[in-house]
Amino acid sequence: MNLDIKFYLRLLIRRLPVMTALFLICAGIGAAVAVRLPDVYSTSARLLVERPQIPDSMAASTIRTGANEQLSVIQQQLLTRANLIDIANEFSVFPNIRQMEPDDVVDRMRATTKIRRSGGREQALIMTISFENENPRVAAAVVNEYVTLILDASARFRLDRAEGTLDFFEQEVERLGVELDTQSARIVSFKNQHKNALPDDLAYRQNRQSLLQERLSRLERERASLGEQRQQIITLFENTGRLGSGAAALTPEAQQLERLRRELDQALAVYSDTHPRVRLLRNRMNQLETTVSAQLSSSGDGTQQASVLDVSLAELDTRMADLTRSVTETSGELEELRASIEATPSNSIALGALNRDYANTQALYNAAVRNLSEAQMGERIEVTSKGQRVSVLEGANVPNRPSGPNRTKLIAAGVAAGAGLAVGFFVLLELLNRSIRRPSEIISRFGVTPLATIPFMESQTHRWVRRGALITAFVAVLVGVPLALWVIDSQYMPLELLASKIAGKLGFS
Repeated sequence: MNLDIKFYLRLLIRRLPVMTALFLICAGIGAAVAVRLPDVYSTSARLLVERPQIPDSMAASTIRTGANEQLSVIQQQLLTRANLIDIANEFSVFPNIRQMEPDDVVDRMRATTKIRRSGGREQALIMTISFENENPRVAAAVVNEYVTLILDASARFRLDRAEGTLDFFEQEVERLGVELDTQSARIVSFKNQHKNALPDDLAYRQNRQSLLQERLSRLERERASLGEQRQQIITLFENTGRLGSGAAALTPEAQQLERLRRELDQALAVYSDTHPRVRLLRNRMNQLETTVSAQLSSSGDGTQQASVLDVSLAELDTRMADLTRSVTETSGELEELRASIEATPSNSIALGALNRDYANTQALYNAAVRNLSEAQMGERIEVTSKGQRVSVLEGANVPNRPSGPNRTKLIAAGVAAGAGLAVGFFVLLELLNRSIRRPSEIISRFGVTPLATIPFMESQTHRWVRRGALITAFVAVLVGVPLALWVIDSQYMPLELLASKIAGKLGFS
């Protein structure tokens, strides 16, 4: 589409008063803001995160929080609502702070506070804090207060964590110690309750069981042999009425005599006839032979035979009763051993579980004691400030020169905004105007080529009237807009405050 420069130039001249008014309004507000805004002073302080003074290989701190993370936490704590309001009230940061809303105070404090961290791997971490205010002394005081709060927060942050770690492991050691004592008491109680069925003496009880089984078999055989012998004596007496020639051997004296004879034979195989032991055995045998002979001489009497039978049976019954008692005792002990041996596997499993629990608790206790020692060392490091710490690299000084506002930039911004608004007004009117004003628009709109066009024939008088009106409007704009701005600034609201409110409504800071 061909650009009709003359046509747009005429439109520009026609709309120039309004565009000039828009331009002057924005430029005037920008200039007023740039001139009226007070000087702003900015000052800053730099903090350095120092490495631990004691190498970690010798004594490590228990604080594992990174320096960047620690500073981030401290920054969030520093910029809390309560802190900012307290600082603003303490130093009267804003002239009309008593009439300001708390939210406005917090917003302006955060807007004028700048915190920046710099540093990287294998580089020192530096934190820069700056603040802007109309009063240079207030700016320096606020920054120094920030620094004081950060230093206190850093020391408290690390010390609280070190003390918290120490308290935790002290409680853990105490808890595990009590648990160890309880577990020990359980093991002792279990061993006392099952002292006869523990795996420690299982081999002894098994050997004892084997010995008792052999002894029980031997006692059973002896008891059976005595029972057969007793039955033989009774059968012989019932059949013959006498005990027989060998019955005398069944009397105590005869039995003792037989034993002495066997002992004498054994002694003669070792000693001579004149040996004292041999002579002693022979004297005792002579005495017993006399007694046995007397018993045999009176064996013809049935009553005497019955007496000998009773004595023999009584002797056998006594021996059998002794054997029976031994069998009963041995069987009882065997039963107890069998029950204890059968209970040993389950007791071994239960005791093993108790011992494992004790070993696990002991391992946890030992680890807690080691950690407690490290926590005590870490707490000592933090108390003496030998660990990582934040120090002041450069404090805040009272600035001598204002840091803002950038008045040239504000004026340029007002001029640019006015120019942009004027151009936008011109373009917007063109986009909204759908009327046909040129022959080319007939062709582009309807696709019809007119045969001829008759231009508007303006008279000389009408031309002078139009030009006069344009000049009058232009002059009115040049005079009226500054005058209107002056009235608004002096009678209603300062232009800088008005600009600030308009920017706030539009979402700009």
